[in-house]
Order: sequence, then C-alpha cells, then structure tokens
Amino acid sequence: MCTLRFEMSFICDLTIAFYLYYVATHYFHLLPSPLSFLAWPIYEAVQGCILTGVWVIAHECGHHAFSDYQLLDDIFGLVLHSGLLVPYFSWKYSHRRHHSNTGSLDRDEVFVPKKKTGIQWYSEYLDNPLGRVVTITITLTLGWPLYLALNVSGRPYERFACHFDPYGPIYSDRERLQIYVSDAGILAICYGLYHLVMAKGLAWVVCVYGVPLLVVNGFLVLITFLQHTHPALPHYDSSEWDWLRGALATVDRDYGILKQVFHNITDTHVAHHLFSTMPHYHAMEATKAIKPILGEYYRFDETSICQGNVERGKRVYLCGGRSKYREQSVFLVQQSVVMTMSPRLLWTSL
Repeated sequence: MCTLRFEMSFICDLTIAFYLYYVATHYFHLLPSPLSFLAWPIYEAVQGCILTGVWVIAHECGHHAFSDYQLLDDIFGLVLHSGLLVPYFSWKYSHRRHHSNTGSLDRDEVFVPKKKTGIQWYSEYLDNPLGRVVTITITLTLGWPLYLALNVSGRPYERFACHFDPYGPIYSDRERLQIYVSDAGILAICYGLYHLVMAKGLAWVVCVYGVPLLVVNGFLVLITFLQHTHPALPHYDSSEWDWLRGALATVDRDYGILKQVFHNITDTHVAHHLFSTMPHYHAMEATKAIKPILGEYYRFDETSICQGNVERGKRVYLCGGRSKYREQSVFLVQQSVVMTMSPRLLWTSL
C-alpha cells in the first residue's frame, strides 16, 4: 500500500482547507459589504466540499486502507474524524457492520427501509411538495447528527442505540474501550470550540467552522442515501441475502467535478463495497476492471445529483422481477417520500 500517495491526498486537502480559512479570516473583512456577504457563503460551500474530502480520507483509515499499519490508520482517522465531530471508532465499527450486511433488511445499519406495517401515521402528510422540501431540508441538515446520537434512520435494536454510548447494543465488549476514546476525541474538539467561541465569538465560529461542517454532514447523508437507493436495487430478507448480493446492491453516481474532491468515493462505490480495504487511488482502475466482469450486475446512474434527489421525492417506483432462487424473499421499494426519518416505504414481495 502506497502510504505516500495517501499522504499527498491528505496534505493537499488540508493545505486547501487552511488556505481557504486564511483568505476568509484575513481578507473578507476588507471587502465592501455586498462582496463580503457574497464571499462567506462561497467560502462555506467550498470549504465544506474540501472537508468532505478530508472525511473520506478518515473513512479510508477506518477501512485500514490508509497505510500498512492499523495503529497509524487509527491515529489519523481519530484526529481527522474528531475534528469533524465524528466519533471515529464508534462509526468505524457500525460502518464495518454496514459493509458486512449491505442490502439486508434485517441487519444493514443505515437507511433500512420500513415495511408497510412500519409506516408512521404522519408519513401521508409529508407526501406532497412542501412535505418533501421540509423532509429533505431536515434530513440534510440534521440527519447525520441524529443518526449518531439517536440512531435515526438506522437499523432497529432491542434497546436504545447511540454511537456515543460504549455500552449500547451496537458494540461488543471488546469494542467498548475504544468508544470511550472516540468520545474523548469529540469532547476535546468541543472544548476547543468552546474556547474559540469565547475568544472569537459565536458568529465567527459558525461562519468559519459550523456552516462548512453542515455542508459536510449534508453530503454524507446525500451520498450514502443515493448510493444505496435506486429503483433497480433490491433488499433481501434473511432467506435470500448473502454478502456478494448485498455488496452489488449499490450504485455508482457522477458528482461532476466534486467526484475528484471526494476522492471518487461516489463513482467507485460498487468497487468499494467489493474491496473495502482498497485505497481510493486504485478505485477507478478497479471499477474499469470489474465492469465487464459484472455486466448487468454493475449499476451506474447518470442522472444528475440534483435531479436524482428531486426524483427520489416525487416518483413512485414499482420494480418488477422475481428471485431466481426463492419467492417471497426479495423486496424492491415503492418510494413516495424521499429521505424521511421514517420514510413512507411500501414493500412489494415478488
């Protein structure tokens, strides 16, 4: 594994992030008022995209794809993810279970659709343009912290699940000590942010750090949701699911220039699920290699991200087909409300 190539990606991301921060904090106040008000949103959007790339590097550390040394991966991952208010080890272990159980109705960790009997009473009131706008807005802004803190949109557990709880049902006994380490990392960053607020003011911290972090969180939810939600992607119950089928129940998407900023995690996601310890700089090469092998089992959606997001909110999907092996066990989704915390999802048993 070429640690130098990874370090170059890491250094490049941090250099750009620091440069943006430096320009914003040293020069924006010199601009006339109209330009200053315009410059800050541009900074926040661009910085959020760059920090999403940093998040992806930390994600690679969680997969032991950063270096040949697990300890080095965990140190880098802990520092980077803590800086983005992500409990590194907590997420690492739940994300590993997601990769182990992708596409399983019973065991996948996130965006597990509900069966018809699990539809919440208020879902029908969200099935309209205004409801979809509210739903998408809440999901993109609060979805990630709500998932970490309250397991919103996560798989059901027998008791309350939280990524910050070392004794929660998500983790095994041997993992609990590292959850404390993750929590300590978050507390350290929060302590630093507190002192920044005292020194610089709340508005400064929100503009420089808070809004870019909000952009990062929004992209995390958007990317994860769209890579695992598509009319052609099945979910399997326990009688039909296996690891390979689940890994192939993902879709690659084109984010334009952002795919480079995000280290191609968006357009090589199928390969990532097949080879999760593979460094991102080999992902494009691997994707080109697996396409002819997978044939129709490789999925790529050319729909633009904005259009795809809107379509998930207004279209109803009814996918035909039948399991080759067993009936009543493969489920495809009819979706009428996009990205809700408790989506209105109707399941058709084929």
